[in-house]
Amino acid sequence: MPEDRNCCNCSNNTMNSEDIMTSSNLCPRQEMLNAIKSYRFAVIELGLYLDTHSNDTRALCLHRQYANELKDLCDKYQKVYGPLTIEYPCNKWRWLEGPWPWEGGNI
Repeated sequence: MPEDRNCCNCSNNTMNSEDIMTSSNLCPRQEMLNAIKSYRFAVIELGLYLDTHSNDTRALCLHRQYANELKDLCDKYQKVYGPLTIEYPCNKWRWLEGPWPWEGGNI
């Protein structure tokens, strides 16, 4: 099944990463992490909803849209700041480059 980023006309009143990331005075890294968390939450919750409402085309469209936004945002984050999790490493092993959380570095 080919991936269609504009599967339906459900873009009204939906999240987008620019709105999420410009809604606060946080540093860009923290803003990206907050947006990733928001999309991840939406994808999981919509997935659970779709378990019992599989014919809801709007929810299916939103799930696909948010999953695509999440993937794009995670890719952008990892290109700049390194891997988010050990399951999705990027170009090089960067876990030890920055300070540890107790040293005030990792968010």
